[in-house]
Amino acid sequence: MCGIVGYVGGQPALDVVVEGLARLEYRGYDSAGVALVAGGELAVEKRAGKLVNLRKALDEAPPPAASTGIGHTRWATHGAPNDTNAHPHADCSGTVAVIHNGIIENFAALRAELAENGHTLTSDTDTEAVAHLLEDEVKAGAGLADAMRRVCGRLEGAFTLVAVHTGEPDLVVGARRNSPLVVGRGDGENFLASDVAAFIAHTRDAIELGQDQVVELRADGVVVTDFSGAPADVTEYHVDWDVSAAEKGGFDYFMLKEIAEQPRAVADTLLGRIGADGRLTLDEMRISDAQLREIDKVVIVACGTAYHAGLIAKYAIEHWAGLPCEVELAHEFRYRDPILTRSTLVIAISQSGETMDTLMAVRHAREQRARVLGVCNVNGSTLPRECDGVLYTHAGPEIAVASTKAFLTQLVAVYLIALYLGQVRGTKFGDEVRDMIKVLSGMPDKLDQVLETMGPVRELARSLANEHCVLFLGRHVGFPVAMEGALKLKELAYMHAEGFAAGELKHGPIALIEQDLPVVVVVPPRARDVLHDKIVSNIQEIRARGARTIVIAEEGDTSVEPYADTLISVPAVPTLLQPLVATVPLQVFACELATAKGHDVDQPRNLAKSVTVE
Repeated sequence: MCGIVGYVGGQPALDVVVEGLARLEYRGYDSAGVALVAGGELAVEKRAGKLVNLRKALDEAPPPAASTGIGHTRWATHGAPNDTNAHPHADCSGTVAVIHNGIIENFAALRAELAENGHTLTSDTDTEAVAHLLEDEVKAGAGLADAMRRVCGRLEGAFTLVAVHTGEPDLVVGARRNSPLVVGRGDGENFLASDVAAFIAHTRDAIELGQDQVVELRADGVVVTDFSGAPADVTEYHVDWDVSAAEKGGFDYFMLKEIAEQPRAVADTLLGRIGADGRLTLDEMRISDAQLREIDKVVIVACGTAYHAGLIAKYAIEHWAGLPCEVELAHEFRYRDPILTRSTLVIAISQSGETMDTLMAVRHAREQRARVLGVCNVNGSTLPRECDGVLYTHAGPEIAVASTKAFLTQLVAVYLIALYLGQVRGTKFGDEVRDMIKVLSGMPDKLDQVLETMGPVRELARSLANEHCVLFLGRHVGFPVAMEGALKLKELAYMHAEGFAAGELKHGPIALIEQDLPVVVVVPPRARDVLHDKIVSNIQEIRARGARTIVIAEEGDTSVEPYADTLISVPAVPTLLQPLVATVPLQVFACELATAKGHDVDQPRNLAKSVTVE
């Protein structure tokens, strides 16, 4: 979850590294630090808190000029977020500096061994042990790259490590296991980062680093080996977005920009997936139609917002493809002995492609010989490489921690998968698939309509800034939408919020209803008349007990008007697609309410964008 930057080349390393950290602060903001190699000396500066604190310290005491440097923004795991625990960490001699993302599970034993051998460790982190282990290897005669390979062989857990050494001032060494690290290829300069956003202003040419690999970065070249030192194959790719996509573009927050980008993001997800004959073409899947016809069960694994996308996918897959579908929280999946066979299709959903819980679920599924399909936004990330097939969402960079456009594009991706399964398996006729694709193709316009009418939602959110609790209710696909709305409010406004299936009200949650409690209700389209009427009854039940009802319903649904204290109308769409339009008001609601409370909506407390540790 931490942000990592490394640089070697002809530019001032400090400028490049700090600029990269600014683009990665969404990954970690408990502390920040840099290490530069200049004139045979190691210059380290680090500060607790956000990057601005580090910038101030660097301005007050500028370090010497250097062309080699590393930087880090931390999301704390081991040790409190303070100056001492901030990265980089140095060895006893002050010649080696290390930054780290992940968790080293055997760090306690390593620290005890190092202390016994005379090393002085000053922090509470797992990372510092690596600096001292590298120190021992270098003193024994190893170069920094060999030292890194040997040390990695002793580490257990998930980690990205990047190190510099005063004895090799023109070298940055990185290593990865179960944690992201990408190389940026420049002209006379090269970059390392946990996300391409860090170096996108300098180059869009990148290299995927594989599992258990070490990279040696010099200004004139890049060498990649495995942990044993053998040359490793690498995959080069070109990033298809530029620096402007990672900037706010006039918006106060990245989240506001990303909410506004959703119509375009949905259109981009659909782009190139529809053939001239109107049939779906999903070339990236890499799973043959014959193999898909053998599937007898689908299991979806995901976490957080992606899990809510999976819950909606279940309705679509079962309805359109006629396949039983289970949805699992990825971190629980492999601990309950799931029943998987070669005829099981596991769909793993992750915006970053680096969500550790999801990756571990994928590896377990592969061990059980299930076929695995990834839904991911980041080209070059780990998830696509470890799946049999992938569907990229093409949402572009999502910087705000709370997911918005990634969620909507994940929905579109799983809709495409469900329709494709129906097309391949013959459970949907060709004209039915074409009709639904046509409706999907019109969703960007529907989203534009929603965004144009959000003024009253923002006003409503500001009026509720002093509330302490909001409940969300939904039925059918509206239930996961209610859960997503509650999650956004928890993440951004730090309020108690819960999403319930409306049918569960009388089984307990109705006891929570009290006078003026805000309750958001997602009403199914009138086409689902039975569900629609039932949720109208639920609205009456909670309103009779004093709740303040905030109702999201399709345009023209006059039947709910008498029972809505606030009515939010969204365009009429088929039931299965309603989450696309019903979610947007909840995103705007949470963002505006959190802003009214004075919170930073891009970087909510205690959270980071990509959860790269279990």
